[in-house]
Amino acid sequence: MDARIDYFSNSLAMKLVKHINSANAALHDSALPAATQELVKLRASQINGCGFCTDMHTKDALHAGESQQRLNLVAAWREAKVFTEAERAALELAEQGTRIADAAGGVTDEAWANAAKHYDDDQLFALVGVIALINAYNRMNVLIQQPAGDYQPGQFG
Repeated sequence: MDARIDYFSNSLAMKLVKHINSANAALHDSALPAATQELVKLRASQINGCGFCTDMHTKDALHAGESQQRLNLVAAWREAKVFTEAERAALELAEQGTRIADAAGGVTDEAWANAAKHYDDDQLFALVGVIALINAYNRMNVLIQQPAGDYQPGQFG
């Protein structure tokens, strides 16, 4: 399978990705735990059917020391005992934030309040940013049918 557009060789695409990556760098340097960021990116990517991002964030998380067991259970996090209450709150917010169109009210007050019990305002905004950016990446990759499977950890710096 080939991508519909090779955005790695398209100057406009690379300009856009450069700016999105800059926003992502600010989030990477935030106080939101890196493991939580990867779990959220993986879950949103699974929901959106983005093979490229699912591959990337699974490999990046493993490379950073995340366990295979936890990554295997992200899709079934509600039934899994391997996530902290804070991670569970972040995963719930990620699911609701990714599935905005599925719920007339968007993210519930309950999901927000639960996340706010575990994260301060800066971490909450970082969580919102991570959810928003991964959804943008997912949509770009799904639209152009970016193939998955060849990503190497750290490939993009």
